[in-house]
Amino acid sequence: MNQKVELLSPAGDLERLKIALLYGADAVYIGGKEYSLRANATNFSFDEIKEACRFAHNLNKKVYITINIVFHNEDLEGVYDYLKSVYEAGIDAFIVSDPFIIHYIKDTFSDVEVHVSTQASTTNLESVKYWKKEGVDRVVLARELSISEISEIIQETGMDTEVFIHGAMCTFYSGRCTLSNYLTNRDSNRGGCSQVCRFAFDIDSENDKKFTMATKDLNMADYIPKLLDIGVRSLKIEGRMRSHYYLATVISSYHKIIEAYSSNTLTKELLEKQKQILSRVANRETSTHYFTHEADESDQYYTGRQEMSNQDFLAVVLDYDKNSKIVTISERNYFEPGTEVEIFTPSGKTVSFTVQKIYNEEMQEIEKACHPEEILKLRLDEEVERDSMMRLKIRKD
Repeated sequence: MNQKVELLSPAGDLERLKIALLYGADAVYIGGKEYSLRANATNFSFDEIKEACRFAHNLNKKVYITINIVFHNEDLEGVYDYLKSVYEAGIDAFIVSDPFIIHYIKDTFSDVEVHVSTQASTTNLESVKYWKKEGVDRVVLARELSISEISEIIQETGMDTEVFIHGAMCTFYSGRCTLSNYLTNRDSNRGGCSQVCRFAFDIDSENDKKFTMATKDLNMADYIPKLLDIGVRSLKIEGRMRSHYYLATVISSYHKIIEAYSSNTLTKELLEKQKQILSRVANRETSTHYFTHEADESDQYYTGRQEMSNQDFLAVVLDYDKNSKIVTISERNYFEPGTEVEIFTPSGKTVSFTVQKIYNEEMQEIEKACHPEEILKLRLDEEVERDSMMRLKIRKD
């Protein structure tokens, strides 16, 4: 591995963007108010895109914007002005799927990269060669490829490639779904996905039997070394609508795995610890999907699917006073004196301790923390950074 791999995070809004970059992402991908496939996310105004770029560039990191809908004629109105405004906001790359957008950007904004979206369903080396000839800087490969296919593409083309490594998977081909259109009149290929694949359909109403066809989430923690070895340049996390805690946790874990492997310090113990953390941050089962085998029933939820949320996430750190050794937090889930917790920080440090006493904003002792977003204070000997996250202590299985 000669070049540093990029860890790429989603960001549904400005606050999530900052969290992702602080916790170890090298770049983030965002959506503007138009032409993005996550129309239900908050997304970014032009002013917010400018602020996002300033924040990222000050950290020597990057911002990519998605212009990856399937364009219909009515979507073309205003698109060139929109592209110009986004470019002037300072973004580092466009993630696109439509050939006419690719050509226009390359002809008009030659100093900004163009990345072909996974929506283009690029699954073979000849297609990658075509995009390379067209001047594309990176191809986000289809999620339906195996590691051996990805390796062959990189070896044969030398192309900068990006692959998804964690998060939700689409039941349909790299997101090209029309089921949402038919059942809910929401076009998934123009930002309106209603996640019909996660609906529970009646198959026997008398016996209350249901059918679902949702995929399990993707988790490639075990295969990060392999992906780095074959030359993948960007490792992508899915989830522009995920929580701040989810992003902080997932980005932090993969960042630690990547850094450890790159410095020849990755141990089985470290990897297992991060896999355990990842297993608790979301409420779905995971799989490696197409990367390691032809997808089969083991990668799907059919009937009997259950998604049980845990309450590991307890609070966000707002401040730490070195003199009084008091940490100020914004509570998220219930905890009480005697709870064993840990705080993990953007710089990678983890501080474990047992909660002794809980105080409100006036430093009056209270019995328990049970009001989400209440401002509370704890005594803590070790300094922690703002935007650190407090969770239940994760023990070895």
